[in-house]
Amino acid sequence: MKSHHVLSDSEWARIEPLLPSSVGRRGHPFRDHRQVVEGIVYRLRVGMPWRELPAEFGPWQTVWKRHRRFHTDGTLALILALILASLQPDCADAGGRGQDRSAARGGGPGAAACGGPHASETAPAGGFSHAV
Repeated sequence: MKSHHVLSDSEWARIEPLLPSSVGRRGHPFRDHRQVVEGIVYRLRVGMPWRELPAEFGPWQTVWKRHRRFHTDGTLALILALILASLQPDCADAGGRGQDRSAARGGGPGAAACGGPHASETAPAGGFSHAV
């Protein structure tokens, strides 16, 4: 039984179609995408070293390699674009009427997603930074 619930079923249903298939590739087929993606998200949320990733997400090397592959092939950029597009209805709240204080100051994730003051720092035109 999983002790870390990272993605809901509805979140996974939106992300899964964006992930590459291992069909036609040489070598072993991909380990369960959901397990690995949840490991990536968990590690990014917690900020831990890859080697300390809980075993329920699979071998840390597999999770790291898939993160690196998704970063270089543009899969992470597609997922970020999907997430940012889903935030667009909240852009009206980013101007100070939002519920969280960071949006009221003009910073924070809501303002950046809507082209706010730090949008260029949040999603650089060339893709993801190494932190993602």
